[in-house]
Amino acid sequence: MKRLATNIGRFFRLIRSLNLLIVAASQYLAAWWLIPGTTLSSLLADQRLLLLALSTMLIAAGGYVINDYYDIKIDYINKPQRVVAGRYFSRRIILVLHVSLTTGGLVAGWLAGWQIAVVDLVAAGLLWLYSARLKQLPLLGNLAVALLTGSTILLVYLLYGQSLMLISVYGAFAFFMALIREIIKDMEDMEGDRTFNCRTLPIIIGIRPTKQVVYLISLLFVSTTALLIHQDERFGRILLLLALVLAYLNFRLYRADKLQDYARLSTWSKLIMLGGMLSMFFFKNATL
Repeated sequence: MKRLATNIGRFFRLIRSLNLLIVAASQYLAAWWLIPGTTLSSLLADQRLLLLALSTMLIAAGGYVINDYYDIKIDYINKPQRVVAGRYFSRRIILVLHVSLTTGGLVAGWLAGWQIAVVDLVAAGLLWLYSARLKQLPLLGNLAVALLTGSTILLVYLLYGQSLMLISVYGAFAFFMALIREIIKDMEDMEGDRTFNCRTLPIIIGIRPTKQVVYLISLLFVSTTALLIHQDERFGRILLLLALVLAYLNFRLYRADKLQDYARLSTWSKLIMLGGMLSMFFFKNATL
């Protein structure tokens, strides 16, 4: 019994269960805030939204699993204490889990709607391509993950067909923050990536130019957000807060020169993304 409980815990670590719950919560929060007249009770009773969240979590879980499958050797160098795939679950079991989780996600997506199923199918294919090839290439892998992250919010629009502008604001936020975080993670993981000939951005152009790329993306991020919300002055507080947070993040990145610095910045980026999603709760009354 103890061994079973331990393996269950390892499985949840393998699929990044906390990340999956954050994704699902973000979709529920987006629906609650962005769709007029929505209440908590109506959300909980909405079977299509439940299927959307379930499909997103299962597809993402399958992506995490197949990513660990391809990254076993690299992870033993970059994060040996976190390795689950290959250590506690055989490679065959990992593949079975990937196929099962992805298939379950596609089925749930189809039940939610054919548009959701199409996006899920593209996402599943892109996650596999990212793990097998794209993540070893400069910027392409980062863009793939960022695009998939942003699409988790845009899926809410496909489900309800309302509030496109507001959905786009948070979709852009998720996209850019995920892109910044992925590039920072590449700086953190340079040692293992270089050992296995991965051609990530910091390996190809160096740390300092990669930091400059992040500065440029941050500027583009703020500019894009300003264009999306310029017609609604109530979002001015969001834009100001976003600019301040990104300025601080980039300042810390400028001073970063150790592995621990990049690991901390990666965590901060995730917290900023979580805070951005939670801002929907605080701005609900101001935007309805």
